[in-house]
Amino acid sequence: MIRGLYTGASGMMAQMHRMDALSNNLANVDLTGYKKDTSVSKAFPEM
Repeated sequence: MIRGLYTGASGMMAQMHRMDALSNNLANVDLTGYKKDTSVSKAFPEM
């Protein structure tokens, strides 16, 4: 039960970081010299 909650919460946090990077990119698309932000994620190894 707790593992499922952790999995769901970590997925929501990853999606939140992706959305933050995307919204920042859209807000700054017209600025000269702006380089886009990226979000990288990978699977956590099984323990």
